[in-house]
Amino acid sequence: MKISNSLILILVIFFSFSGWSQQPVLTKDEVIARALEENFGIKLARNEVEIADNNQSIWNSGYLPSLTGQAGTNYDINDRLTEPDGRDVVDQKDIENTRYNASVNLDYTLFDGLGRYYNYQSLKEQYDLSQLEARETIENTILQIMSVYYEVARLTENVDVLEESLAISQNRVTRAAYQFQYGQANNLVVLNARVDVNNDSIALIEAEQRLRNTKRDLNVLLNREISSNEFSVDTTVNFISELELESFVDEAQLNNVSLLQIEKNLEISDYDIKINKAGYLPTLGLTGSYGWNRNESAATAFFPGSTTTTDGFAAGLSLRWDIFDGGRTNVQIKNSKIRYQNQEILKEQVQNEVERDIANALGNYRNKLYILNVQQENVETNLDNFARSEEQYKLGRITSIEFRQAQINLLDARTSLNLAKYDAKLAELQVLQLTGQLLNVEL
Repeated sequence: MKISNSLILILVIFFSFSGWSQQPVLTKDEVIARALEENFGIKLARNEVEIADNNQSIWNSGYLPSLTGQAGTNYDINDRLTEPDGRDVVDQKDIENTRYNASVNLDYTLFDGLGRYYNYQSLKEQYDLSQLEARETIENTILQIMSVYYEVARLTENVDVLEESLAISQNRVTRAAYQFQYGQANNLVVLNARVDVNNDSIALIEAEQRLRNTKRDLNVLLNREISSNEFSVDTTVNFISELELESFVDEAQLNNVSLLQIEKNLEISDYDIKINKAGYLPTLGLTGSYGWNRNESAATAFFPGSTTTTDGFAAGLSLRWDIFDGGRTNVQIKNSKIRYQNQEILKEQVQNEVERDIANALGNYRNKLYILNVQQENVETNLDNFARSEEQYKLGRITSIEFRQAQINLLDARTSLNLAKYDAKLAELQVLQLTGQLLNVEL
């Protein structure tokens, strides 16, 4: 039994002092800053924004002309047999002809029924939508990272509580050993105290292992070295004022990212209708070209060989009007209007869902705050009870079992307080996300 206790104590000391001592603090600001730079999901979201930015540039608008160059050459060699009336037959071999050509062509659409204009505006709205989608990804990622960060903080405080509880149990073993040595207690008291030390040691080792695992989870989210566990976190938690929270809720309709996205989708759908209506109008185009041609002809029976070179400019206007396209444009307009109506329906649905989610999150947050206050009072009560129990135990007025129960009650109260504190903070973060303020406040 003594060997088992020694091994456990060695393990506890090793993990407690070699792993946790003098570790640099990874602050919330550092975590968020690194996440914005290194998180994989955020990197992907930013790349999508960059693609949308490229799409809404002038190079993809259709407003610029197209300029093409063409060049070619042809070569032929033939045998020619000429049989003129009343004359000698002329038989020519290997007659060569060479032709060269080159041109530069310009095409520009002067008017296309405003379809190009509305498409360009739609691309700008799609870029704004991609930014909102990236913001949603960032908000979800920050919420996920802070959940893990606060879990590290909670487990860190639990480890501290368990270390204190283990120290109390170790003192009990020492006290029980002296009592047994002087005949004031039997060996059963010593054995019970050692059992409690074992249980507290195991609980501490398991808590430290969970803490290491959770630190690795945080490292993955931050794209840090997985095995880099030599850090601690900030365990202080601050809550925003009720007045400020109410102002956030009042402005949620203007800041919620889901509502902003549905508004952008409505604008894009409206532009789709206008783009399709452009099919009813004519298209006016401008063409221009510069061409060069050279023709080298071999001599014939009646004409000498010649070389002809021509070059010059050409320009023209073209008008195209699809007076009737089989009803295709009409169908596209009807479908785009239906899609717009669908977006309006989705907007109403999202508004109801967001209103419900905010109400639920706000109620949950206030409930968590109430539980936190109750747990704080519970810890104070259990601290007072433990202090009295410890005094009574030293005086021999209560048994070790009763003292152990007071110790367990205090341990449970303190770990429950830790859980309540971080649950309340995460509930607050959910409210901030739904009201569109998660990225605007200090966490």
